[in-house]
Amino acid sequence: MRTIQFREALREAMSEEMRRDPRVFLMGEEVAEYNGAYKVSQGMLDEFGPERVIDTPIAELGFAGIGVGAAANGLLPIIEFMTFNFSLVAIDQVINSAAKIYSMSGGQYSCPIVFRGPTGNAGMLSSQHSQNFENWYANTPGLKVVVPSTPYDAKGLLKSAIRDADPVIFMESELMYGDKGEVPEEEYLIPIGKANVVRPGENVTIVSFGKMMKVALAAADELAKEGISAEVIDLRSVRPIDYDTLIESVKKTNRMVVVEEAWPLASISSELSYMVQRRAFDYLDAPVLRITNMDVPLPYAPTLIEAALPNVERTVKAVKEVLYLNK
Repeated sequence: MRTIQFREALREAMSEEMRRDPRVFLMGEEVAEYNGAYKVSQGMLDEFGPERVIDTPIAELGFAGIGVGAAANGLLPIIEFMTFNFSLVAIDQVINSAAKIYSMSGGQYSCPIVFRGPTGNAGMLSSQHSQNFENWYANTPGLKVVVPSTPYDAKGLLKSAIRDADPVIFMESELMYGDKGEVPEEEYLIPIGKANVVRPGENVTIVSFGKMMKVALAAADELAKEGISAEVIDLRSVRPIDYDTLIESVKKTNRMVVVEEAWPLASISSELSYMVQRRAFDYLDAPVLRITNMDVPLPYAPTLIEAALPNVERTVKAVKEVLYLNK
């Protein structure tokens, strides 16, 4: 397999689907003439033209609404938000229109649309540009929410999202666009809603998704040096959630730690903790622990960012706590 960047995997997914189906188009700020704010759509305007790779004004509410209308009329839009922080301007179209069209029309209209772009912290961008809304969107019936962690997953999941009959929120990371990974030349799809056991283990289950998988895997490496075998699971999507894979892992390891970049209240980790105690209570040998962002708007100063975000040290400490190894 060749090695390509995360942004290239996303570009390949969109381009392949646009070649496969003329109904697919890309719309967003700077996606065309500028080749994308993060160069994800580089070269796509030249191949597909201005009718299918469409630059928009800085007006998320407007072009999200155009996308919803286009999807309801049989097209397959990909709407790029320069960051999901800006999706709040369009959240009425996403939640009150896209997510509800099928239900409110009694199945007469579907909304096969993908809203995609970066989520979470991207360095020193301060509070308004560093937020995680995966749990917000995952709380909405009618939406699917995907958060890939590797170029391989990004391509396979985005192709599935574009072909899905439901609206899909596809959340990437600005800090991962340059990450490299192996991606097959041949076509492949990854089903939405199936978690991936990235690293088998015996003593504890560590669950994460998106760029926090880097923290989870690095923590597992550190734990291995001390003879602690951690099973690491990548959720891949947070709606739907593959609870069965988590439960089977906890039945084996009897302990779970969740690593999530979002704030703690009503987070994905809250939901996972509930479902594990609901379905695997008799298998747990310790309470489920979670590592999240501190419950504050993310600061600007790099030292404060480091203190606020989940990290390897906090994760290792939590694992040792559920193993009753902390002194």
